[in-house]
Amino acid sequence: MRISARSQLKGTVKGIRRGEAIANVELEVAGQRLVASITVEAARDLGLEEGKSVTAIIKASDVILAAD
Repeated sequence: MRISARSQLKGTVKGIRRGEAIANVELEVAGQRLVASITVEAARDLGLEEGKSVTAIIKASDVILAAD
């Protein structure tokens, strides 16, 4: 997938806290902790689970996750 956003950080999922609608996905990126809030549906569609490699895509104040 190619996108225009230039702030792309490769990381690993360290944990997921799922609520009714929102999942807080904790990532480790270059030794730093980053948390992205995404919908539970998006977390499921991306197949997110602990240990999965992902890319955090940051645009303005939003964080978007992408997985191959």
